[in-house]
Amino acid sequence: MPTFDVRARPRPTAGPLPILAACLLWGTTGTAGSFAPAPAPAAAVGAAGLVFGGLLLFLTARGTREVLRTADRRLLLLGAVTAAGYALAFYPAVARTGVAVATTVALATAPIVLGVRSRPLLTLVAVTGCAVLVLGGGGAHVDPVGVVLALVAGLSYAAYSVVCAHLIGLGHPSRAVVGAVFGGASLLTAPVLWWLGAGWLATPAGLAVTAHLALVTTFLAYLLFGLGLRHTGAATATTLTLAEPAVAAVLGVVVLDERLPLASWFGMAVLALALTALSRP
Repeated sequence: MPTFDVRARPRPTAGPLPILAACLLWGTTGTAGSFAPAPAPAAAVGAAGLVFGGLLLFLTARGTREVLRTADRRLLLLGAVTAAGYALAFYPAVARTGVAVATTVALATAPIVLGVRSRPLLTLVAVTGCAVLVLGGGGAHVDPVGVVLALVAGLSYAAYSVVCAHLIGLGHPSRAVVGAVFGGASLLTAPVLWWLGAGWLATPAGLAVTAHLALVTTFLAYLLFGLGLRHTGAATATTLTLAEPAVAAVLGVVVLDERLPLASWFGMAVLALALTALSRP
């Protein structure tokens, strides 16, 4: 577990609030992605957001050179590989097994792996609420390969969250750590984007979707996530990010005119209660 400098005596909400704010931004990913041009592969859409957003994080962060010089390079490489792995595994998982199953498996994996030992009851309640929320409508299509890809995405998310939290806990600036990790992920993902095809980026819809994913759901969201990790352990942080599907569900109702069954609303309420409790010290 990372160690944290408590000399500044941060407020109890100093960590949870930025992480929950990041979840609000991540929750727009699915809605934004639905406006991508039809020829764009799902993995290419995710890769484009990471390539440009990760590069922006690296170029705008102060202290990245110091982090690259002094931090454990094996940890930085692990963070970059797993950050790239999340994007490249999650979007194909959604394409194969659907948003509901992929989201449930990917987002529930990290809290189960990291949070079940520290706060088991709240973690279990939050994961259950998330599952009921996204699967409450029934009719989910389970594709074995898609489930495996979602599991890889969830484990990847857990890994780079722990890496970032550990490096930040050692005293490295949060923005520099996030910039170094996601800058590396950008470099690793760029060849994949080229291989998948990037011609769709030249269309107005492609540019708009990529700009949103790069600026909002990658650049700004991960700045907030890194800030939250300064005062929140990786286990709690990954459980708090279960708020993301709740945001996505509400946007689906408001923007895409989707309908949520009663069971999903009940799951959202259970999830909200659990996340509220986790936000307390």
